[in-house]
Amino acid sequence: MSSISATASGVHDAPVVELDRIVRRFGGRAVLDGISLRVERGELFGLLGPSGSGKTTLVKVMTGIDKADEGSVHMLGEPMPKLSMLQRFGYMAQSDALYGELTAKENLVFFASLYGLKGARRSERIHDSMAVVGLLDHLNKPVGAYSGGMKRRLSLAISLLHEPQLLVLDEPTVGIDPVLRQSIWKELAKMREGGTTIILTTHVMDEADKCDRLALIKDGKLTAVGSPAALKAETGSETIEEAFIALGGGIRS
Repeated sequence: MSSISATASGVHDAPVVELDRIVRRFGGRAVLDGISLRVERGELFGLLGPSGSGKTTLVKVMTGIDKADEGSVHMLGEPMPKLSMLQRFGYMAQSDALYGELTAKENLVFFASLYGLKGARRSERIHDSMAVVGLLDHLNKPVGAYSGGMKRRLSLAISLLHEPQLLVLDEPTVGIDPVLRQSIWKELAKMREGGTTIILTTHVMDEADKCDRLALIKDGKLTAVGSPAALKAETGSETIEEAFIALGGGIRS
């Protein structure tokens, strides 16, 4: 792996997420192969890699949805998986976990109850989260009538409901139009400035360039970790895409 320093400005000693030598196997094949990684408080941290590189599996292990075969995971100082941690982070999966027969509001009320939100506070958070993703006018529409892009936006709103300390987003802007994508990124930047730690997976290079730091992943291995500027400087590249290819990224072998 590239020796670029993992240090970034504003880094604190206690990481929000710490992975130590993570291995995850499926059918005898290592989908994650010895990954160690620290994500610091207040970072917007990107996992960048082609489809099939292991990004989603890494996120699932990180959040306790899946369990590593080897190694350890700590989130906000707690060993994972741990059920009580569900109220401390927000998660947006690559596949939308929504109830199509319910309206968007009914979906939001259901998930709000899981996060312990009630009464006026619940109503306020539903309104604000749907405003962020531009869906307030569709609050009472059955989710089954939503387009694919609207479902992605609703999934993001759900992950924002309880204003979590940590937000984990798996391909959050797939299927979302460019104007709204820009709006969502402005909101993510605002949340980071407010102290929220954000981890997201992407294969979109201009999104990767907006992250404080990136972990480049291919075939279940980290090929480099560093800021976009540092990765480009190390490889003499003008773009993060050129740096990614130079550091062993690109099409899965």
